[in-house]
Amino acid sequence: MTENSMRTALGRVRGLGSAKEGTHHWWMQRLTAIALVPLVLWFVVSVTGLAGMSHAEALAWIGSPAVAVTLLLLIVATFYHAQLGMQVVIEDYVHDEVVKLASLVAVKFIAIVLSVAAIFAVLKIAFGG
Repeated sequence: MTENSMRTALGRVRGLGSAKEGTHHWWMQRLTAIALVPLVLWFVVSVTGLAGMSHAEALAWIGSPAVAVTLLLLIVATFYHAQLGMQVVIEDYVHDEVVKLASLVAVKFIAIVLSVAAIFAVLKIAFGG
């Protein structure tokens, strides 16, 4: 049996293969979710500990290498996880192909812009900009 005969008629017309990329997407969602558990717990505990600190003390805390790196990991994992989740929702519930494509592009763009802005802010504080 050839590979082509295993596809549906619609799949052959569209030139679509198997959904192997869905497995990668599924794993990335799970891995980012697992990574976010300790990162978010650390963040919540840390931020509650900042209560009563001056602005300068908070900046010094963010600027410390361990905190800055952990914040960067939190930012990357959060926005990637959110983008993956929104992608699934859009693919499952938006049926108009043009709206779906525009929504997917918009979600990726927003996730990239916001994550880059957050990363820039942490790096600026960490390197004393």
